[in-house]
Amino acid sequence: MYVGIDGCRGGWFCVELGRRDAWAFSILPVDGVATVARSAKVVLIDIPIGLLDAGPDERTCDREARRLLAPKRGSSIFPAPARMTLRAHTYPQALAINRRVTARGLSRQSWAIAPKIKAIDDLLKTDARLRAVLRECHPEICFRALNGGKSMRHNKKTAAGRRERLVILRRFLPAADELYEKARESCRRQQVALDDIIDAMVAAVTAKQGDGNYRTLPARPAHDATGLAMEMVFWVPS
Repeated sequence: MYVGIDGCRGGWFCVELGRRDAWAFSILPVDGVATVARSAKVVLIDIPIGLLDAGPDERTCDREARRLLAPKRGSSIFPAPARMTLRAHTYPQALAINRRVTARGLSRQSWAIAPKIKAIDDLLKTDARLRAVLRECHPEICFRALNGGKSMRHNKKTAAGRRERLVILRRFLPAADELYEKARESCRRQQVALDDIIDAMVAAVTAKQGDGNYRTLPARPAHDATGLAMEMVFWVPS
């Protein structure tokens, strides 16, 4: 089973693809990734994995991804927080910690997903077996790779952006429209946004089509203090 996961208001939106044409989707709680990961061959998840502890530099994968996606989609890549920042209970506290250990601020967007970052970080620190299964991706990097190295023209939250991305997904997933429409009809918008569905779909497609033949940003990832690779996984069609 190949899995793509994207964060959503309800927790995580999960797309599962089988070896044939089987597919399924679900909404997982924040602490629900472990069960899926332990039964999957590959799980690609849109969340920072591998965190710096201190210093002014950001992760190389974030910097390289932003450069590749510039100018239109580069803003979708924001610096991951320092690991110590995840201990904070409020945004002002997190902002102060991140500034102290990295000399950089912290966006509210980063703070909003901090509980999810921490949940995955804690999981991978306690279950080393999942480190080879659960890996970080970024949907815009995945779409760029599937689209011949060309970034998406439209914002993913617009109708034009969703249509543009579904055109690409159809090339690799014949059931893309059926899966998307079923998820759109089944999931409440308060829990899952339309772009969450598409982001999880491209992560799952990348996981299945790549089937171990992945590339990473950077090509030779560094590892953090706990041994986690700081990378973004993608697949380039041959």
